[in-house]
Amino acid sequence: MHDHPHNEEHFKSSEMVRDIVIGMADGLTVPFALAAGLSGAVHDNSIIITAGIAEIVAGSIAMGLGGYLSAKTESDHYQAELKREYHEVEKVPHKEKEEIHEVLEAYGISEATRIKVADELALDKDKWVDFMMKYELGLEQPDDKRAGKSAANISISYIVGGFIPLTAYFFTSHPHDGLIYSAIITLVALFIFGYFKSKATGQSPLSGALRTTLIGALAAAAAFGIASLIKV
Repeated sequence: MHDHPHNEEHFKSSEMVRDIVIGMADGLTVPFALAAGLSGAVHDNSIIITAGIAEIVAGSIAMGLGGYLSAKTESDHYQAELKREYHEVEKVPHKEKEEIHEVLEAYGISEATRIKVADELALDKDKWVDFMMKYELGLEQPDDKRAGKSAANISISYIVGGFIPLTAYFFTSHPHDGLIYSAIITLVALFIFGYFKSKATGQSPLSGALRTTLIGALAAAAAFGIASLIKV
């Protein structure tokens, strides 16, 4: 009998990766759709560039603020639940032990073992509360600096993604030409982004790439079509 090393490969999507995905996805699609829409309504690249930069600035701030508030809410919720758990283990320890029994029972742990585990955990208040937070409430302690990091990651990703479709308008002389090059550049970027995003999260890379590209193309086509119809 030979022992072979067993390596379990599980992708754990980090918070930074999630932030980048959120920022980059919107950064690629929203400015692209805006530029495409304006290309069907105006005849000057400078207008599209000005509007595009304004949208990127406003969008990055809005997205970053959303990420900050989301992370801050998560942190505040955790702290509130943590305070409540400490209060309960002090005031109603018997009820908290019953909850330990319920958690362990769901895993098929015998009654004798459940009693022993509950008694052992009760000896250390911090570990007891930590157990309840993780296994009763399903909460992990968030990074104290998470809100600021999330805001920065999403904002920067949005800016990077937003300038990709806009670059074509800097080196072309007419919105029609800018739109053609912008579409090519952005669709390639969307395909690459969708591919690696899906691969990193354990999904089909090709399906994810095609889906992401299609969504971006539809958004731009809709914006261009509407702008063409309503322009004066």
